[in-house]
Amino acid sequence: MIFELIRLQWLKSFRSTSFAKSAAVTALLIFLALLLLSYVLLAGLFLDEIIGKLADGQEPISVLNNWLIYFFLAEFMYRYFIQKLPVIELESLLHLPIGKRKIMHMLLGRSFFSPMSLIALLLFVPFGLIRVAEMYGASGVLGWLGTIVLLSWSLHWFMLWFKQRFEDSFLGLVVVFLVLILGGGLSYSGWFNVGEALAPVFNLALSSWIPMLGCLILFVGTYYLAYIFYLNHAYLEDLTEEEEVRFANQSFGFFARFGMAGEIANLEWKLIIRHKKSRTYLMLSAFFLLYGLIFYTNPLYQDADIHAIFIFVGVFITGIFTIQYGQVFLSWNSANLDFFINRKNGVEALVRGKYLLFIAISCLCFVLSVPYAYFGWKFLLIHFVTFLFNIGILMHVIIYLALWKPKPMDLNKGAMFNYEGVGAAQFLMIIPMMVLPYVIYLPFSFLVSDYAGLAALGVMGAFGIIFFKKLTAININRLLEQRYEISSSFRQEV
Repeated sequence: MIFELIRLQWLKSFRSTSFAKSAAVTALLIFLALLLLSYVLLAGLFLDEIIGKLADGQEPISVLNNWLIYFFLAEFMYRYFIQKLPVIELESLLHLPIGKRKIMHMLLGRSFFSPMSLIALLLFVPFGLIRVAEMYGASGVLGWLGTIVLLSWSLHWFMLWFKQRFEDSFLGLVVVFLVLILGGGLSYSGWFNVGEALAPVFNLALSSWIPMLGCLILFVGTYYLAYIFYLNHAYLEDLTEEEEVRFANQSFGFFARFGMAGEIANLEWKLIIRHKKSRTYLMLSAFFLLYGLIFYTNPLYQDADIHAIFIFVGVFITGIFTIQYGQVFLSWNSANLDFFINRKNGVEALVRGKYLLFIAISCLCFVLSVPYAYFGWKFLLIHFVTFLFNIGILMHVIIYLALWKPKPMDLNKGAMFNYEGVGAAQFLMIIPMMVLPYVIYLPFSFLVSDYAGLAALGVMGAFGIIFFKKLTAININRLLEQRYEISSSFRQEV
């Protein structure tokens, strides 16, 4: 029966009307996965030398055991954002006369075969064979590697349960933020070293198989946890009810002051929080608010009062949502674009509503970035100036590029490694985001001062806000001219 389920999935892929497109995307993803795994293998081959340079004079195995917990914290984070759930496949199999237990085992087993399951092996097996085997023999290698690999694989099953159970809940967000803080904040501040607290477990694994047996029990237990949860919720209403109801009535009340455009902004907000891909973009925007911690406290960028890289960081922090969500500006509405086209002033209201939403969330990002003033008031000034430039200039440019041959997308699919709605224009958007602020900032910075460059950037953004209606009209007229062509292409590609 398992082989019959595999055969059905194989036929489903080949009989799809988008097989050629899916095959091309799959080939690209396989190439990228192999490339990334090759980098991981290279890191594993040179891990001993890397540790030697980073911790000169210390015993590499002891150092690595102290650092291993951060590998698992990082794995928790990238599995949360990248690992896919087998829910979509489940919906296509529930109507078949096949036992649910067999379907669950097949789907969970198939989800295990992914590049992420190889990362721990490729990274630590070379180190184990080169360094651990020399000091602790084959038994030590097996116990140590078994502990690490089984822990990594246990995270796979745990994440299948965690994402399905808590992905869209406040508790889930709290857990993810706590993991992020635990992974970097506590150690960076020197309050508590989590690695040293858990290093004895990995040290014991070098001389005893008890940790590996414990991790084996954990591996089986997490698989059983995911299996039981999916088995008990293997009903269409259980898989979809929560997503349909949660946040259904949430809206920004002040949008109502802006007429039809405000109503569209509210509808757009509800679209964001009801669908996986848009929710992922919103969540990533919150995480990228911490982006400044990488640069603002880095000694490499303290050679000048205002380092040039800070301009890019400010643009990124205050405009990340516009950059991510705006790059597929019209693709979000590929399923209902005809509705707006057939309404009086519908297209204009759609564009203005999206503008309104972008400005509101950019304002929120700026307010949330105010605590960066702790590192210096200049960072608050940088954020304010780049915020003005984002809503005054950059937002119009991004939307203008996004209206160039937009492509449809399925909103229920995840954002990671999903290239629906992405075309050449989306790859070109990085150019104005990187270049435009510096075209204005650098001449004044070189000829006068860094603060003169900031003033020029802020003045340009202010002019964009003053002439906001005229700049908005450019994109509205462009969409009106192309609306039937775009609508037709959406219907043909869906």
